[in-house]
Amino acid sequence: MTRSLQAVTYRRPSVLESAAGGRRLGLETSRGATPAGAVDHPEFFAGFLTSPQKASAALLAVADVAAARYYQPQLRASLDPVVTGSGDRLRFESFSGCGGVYARLDVLEAGLDGGEVGHGTTNVDVNDPLREALSRIGADDPLHLRVGPEELAVTTLDGPVVEKKVPLPDRWLRGFAEAQVIAAGFDLRAELDAAEAVRFLRALPRGGRSGAGGPRWVVPSGRTLRPTTRAVPGAVCLPGPERLVALRRVLRHATALRVYGPAVAPGSAATASATASAWEVLLPGMRLTLTLSPDAARGFSGEGGVLDALATDEAAGDAELVSVLLAWEPRIDIADLAAASGLTAERVRAALVRLGTSGRVGYDTAEAAYFHRELPYDAERVERHNPRLRSARALVAAGAVALDGPVGTVTAEDGHVHRVREEAGVLTCSCPWWAKYRGGRGPCKHALAVRMVRRGAADARGTVRIDGGAR
Repeated sequence: MTRSLQAVTYRRPSVLESAAGGRRLGLETSRGATPAGAVDHPEFFAGFLTSPQKASAALLAVADVAAARYYQPQLRASLDPVVTGSGDRLRFESFSGCGGVYARLDVLEAGLDGGEVGHGTTNVDVNDPLREALSRIGADDPLHLRVGPEELAVTTLDGPVVEKKVPLPDRWLRGFAEAQVIAAGFDLRAELDAAEAVRFLRALPRGGRSGAGGPRWVVPSGRTLRPTTRAVPGAVCLPGPERLVALRRVLRHATALRVYGPAVAPGSAATASATASAWEVLLPGMRLTLTLSPDAARGFSGEGGVLDALATDEAAGDAELVSVLLAWEPRIDIADLAAASGLTAERVRAALVRLGTSGRVGYDTAEAAYFHRELPYDAERVERHNPRLRSARALVAAGAVALDGPVGTVTAEDGHVHRVREEAGVLTCSCPWWAKYRGGRGPCKHALAVRMVRRGAADARGTVRIDGGAR
């Protein structure tokens, strides 16, 4: 498994200090992206939190996910959350070390007071002493929040420098991107009031091996969610319910619970297998969302949702154009981008998927919209190291793809024959990969290679000759 070391440097540790008139929470930033370019330690906010205790609990929940490995809980992760200033809100994001849980806290305009929100994205230091201090915040404690260095710290070279070097596996980076693409296909499936939300979440299992016993499903029933053993119409998958444990930190402050999932047609092949889902707790002036991969033992990195967008030269060019037009918007309007770029709405959406794979946009299920941010990682490795994408491009480069009329046959050098067909706009394949996943994890390399060639040709079907591989 390919991985690299990410160096993250802070001027000093983040701290919670007592001060006249209340307490001061200073979240230190690392090098990040801003409208003015890369800045070593950008400042995004200096003001007050309107609900200090609730915000502290929600920030701890995001930090819990950043430090967790749900599938192998004996191993601890060490990845700091990411913060984005969007002009009217602060977003704190994290991704579990096992690659299967994505967390985001949106501190909205109503949750902030007395300061302007800047624009940009970077890491923030959340250390163990800070976590302990945040857990002791009282309901009546005024709390001043600073995201970024103090003015004195900016002009002073002396002081304790904190440097962390953490491993970033390629599958972790791919998963961060895939989580956004998958969430873009979600609809709101259920909403519970505060009392029902607390009852439902408290009844979930706390421990044990995450994901044991297969996927679970819940279906809206009156004011609550009823468990079901199969994917009946309207059901939402709850894969590895133990992975929602971070939401327990904010249960007593919750005003509602919203559940998001894919709109799966009854009777389709996908209803038999687990799917991802998003679980959003509403808080005063804030939203805390956890997005779960389809299986605790299977992170987001292998879901294949970004492969079609990565495979097209057209999307690559469109993404370059669209990226110039982004301006750290908290909500990207596709119609506005289409008008400004001269592209169709469909091409803008494909470009945003492509930008998501390099960490340049995220997706907010509550607003059903992408938002602009720049992850502080070398996330372009997502494309360079995606195994199916590399294999498909190798097939094309070797001349192994031939478009062959209405039915595509795939003839391998060793005699294996596969067929690539189009069904309702989806390319299917007779290879073992497709037989196993039925499109649930994106296209196989054969279908992907055919799609690459078809986009540059007039024929409707494709043929792929491979060297015996089945994926």
